[in-house]
Amino acid sequence: MKVGDINNMPSISMFYGIIIYMYPSEDKRHHTPHIHAKYSGKEAVFSIENGEIIKGDIPVKQANLVKAWMEIHNDELMANWELAVSEKEVYKIDPLK
Repeated sequence: MKVGDINNMPSISMFYGIIIYMYPSEDKRHHTPHIHAKYSGKEAVFSIENGEIIKGDIPVKQANLVKAWMEIHNDELMANWELAVSEKEVYKIDPLK
């Protein structure tokens, strides 16, 4: 699955027009915990471990909001990652407030 194929991914949060998805098994080689963020037709993949953009791009302001949200919810993101890798349902995470 490519960055542009997020329509089938479960949404885990939404804030300020940004939709956050988690889908770890695009292929069996994925080892880096990550999330997908979509904003206004643009998409980016962020590493959960360090908040850096792995692939794609979204505007800087929105990328900074995603990074702040990830820092606040890092433990929940890692727990969701473990569930997703085990092909279990992930949980919703509170939006950035």
